[in-house]
Amino acid sequence: MRITERRRPAARRTGGGGRLVPNRRRLSWVDFAVAAAVLVLGYLALRVGQGTTVNFDPADVPDVDTDPARLPYYAARSVLRMFIALGASVVFTFGYAYAAARSRRLERILIPALDILQSVPVLGFLSVLVTFFVALFPGSLLGLECAVVFAIFTSQAWNMTFGFYATLTSLPRELDEVSRSFGFSRWMRFWRIEVPAGVIDLVWNGMMSFAGGWFMLVASEAVSVSGHDYAVPGLGSYAGTAIGEGDLDKIGWCIVAMTLTIVTVNFLFWRPLTAWAEKFKNEQSEATDVQRSYVLDFLRRSQWSTLLGRASAPAREGLGRAGRVVLGRDDKALAVDPVRRRTGDLIFGLIACAVLLWGLYDLLRYLRRETGLGVFGEPLWLGLITFVRVVVLVAAATVVWVPIGVWIGSSPRLTKIAQPVVQVLASFPANLLFPLAVWFFLKTGLDINIGCVLLMALGAQWYVLFNAIAGAMAIPTDLKEAMDDLGVRGLQRWKRLILPAVFPAYVTGGITASGGAWNASIVGEVVTFAGTTLTATGLGAYIFHATETGDFPKLIAGIAVMSLYVVGLNRLFWRPLYALAERRYSM
Repeated sequence: MRITERRRPAARRTGGGGRLVPNRRRLSWVDFAVAAAVLVLGYLALRVGQGTTVNFDPADVPDVDTDPARLPYYAARSVLRMFIALGASVVFTFGYAYAAARSRRLERILIPALDILQSVPVLGFLSVLVTFFVALFPGSLLGLECAVVFAIFTSQAWNMTFGFYATLTSLPRELDEVSRSFGFSRWMRFWRIEVPAGVIDLVWNGMMSFAGGWFMLVASEAVSVSGHDYAVPGLGSYAGTAIGEGDLDKIGWCIVAMTLTIVTVNFLFWRPLTAWAEKFKNEQSEATDVQRSYVLDFLRRSQWSTLLGRASAPAREGLGRAGRVVLGRDDKALAVDPVRRRTGDLIFGLIACAVLLWGLYDLLRYLRRETGLGVFGEPLWLGLITFVRVVVLVAAATVVWVPIGVWIGSSPRLTKIAQPVVQVLASFPANLLFPLAVWFFLKTGLDINIGCVLLMALGAQWYVLFNAIAGAMAIPTDLKEAMDDLGVRGLQRWKRLILPAVFPAYVTGGITASGGAWNASIVGEVVTFAGTTLTATGLGAYIFHATETGDFPKLIAGIAVMSLYVVGLNRLFWRPLYALAERRYSM
């Protein structure tokens, strides 16, 4: 694995014993500029964060101020929520994916659970979440803020977790052999081998998850619970209010503000991160054309990274000791007696089945008491209709976006140009396009049952594109050069190099795009603008109306059926592809 290092300043001799000590150059204007920027960002975060703890009366919620002059403050509040949710998603990804990849028993529970979690529409339970968090922090807006952050978290975590799990289960053989031959502890193996191997996929999946958070932002910052309208200051609540009023001027201002915010975050955060991740490519020779970032180049001219590295050394050592205690000393501890392993598997399986059967029995008993088990009939049929839409969407996204993603990811220069454009397109909430969609459907006469596929695609197709870009970027330069030397081009190059290399990342993108499409059906199959509502026939519309009317038996039945379809599709189609990627196409 190629890791570039910065040259250290030359050493000088001290006067007394002739001992060599490293030169320490004085702080430059770059160091002062970086320090000032960090202080300003910290100050802004504190000032914006103060608004999350103000007094809050659920019975008297103020209306969202739609004055365009408030948009900069709203953008800052929304960005703060997005980054808090992103940090929680990274922590969840490391813990959940590692547990699923390193334990056969937990894998049998955690991966199907992850399939269900990504398919459960949090929008259907958002009212319950708001009620819970508001009661948890009475008299403070912090409860409502936590509910919004949790909703954004659910739109970010699953994609990153699937991607990192795929990395852990398809680790390059030479890296696995190196870690074992040197006797790495599990913590060293995780931090020195596994995390670096998954950085590129993790960064691009994190970027896609961050983009998905913007979609959830519009739906979560303003919600109705038991006749009360709750809203927190942000771009999402501003957009929701403007859409409800049918004010196209305010919607336009919100689109401009959101676009500028996305571009700024991309320039200051995601662009430097993708350029930094280049050093984790698993290759023997360095590419002549690599990604660059002006922000990253500027930061590398500063000494603060070196100073912070020295200051944080004790903390990192303590974290390493804690990691060795939690994860164990080495992988040899995983080897146990076969009889004990089979016995443990049997006991674990019996306990898991007992808990699952008890939960299923309790659910069926509740539905039988409230409405009867016939409540599953309608959502099963409607789910089949939505299932066809999801299959068409994923197939079309594969044909369109995999070649484009490979084209972008194979050229650092093109990536530099295309990344901001793709980031804006993926981050743009489909909700803001509903006014245009309603107008287009009414003018052209396009049936909403067909048009809703386009709206669902706006929130789901990008998973395929981002993972295709990440897979193409991770192709080692030496393999490309070998193909060039052998004269392998065109269709043969795709067949021998590109498709096998991109396949593991595509599977991750496909499974998350499929789950995202099911969730997007809830808002895509019912489109409302200025009093005009278009409704498609499907499971998403069924869940939307059950949520709106507060019909919990139908809501539970709809979510259960959606989970059944998603898990069935994943187990019968995507899981075999995962196994194929691990067995044949891991580099």
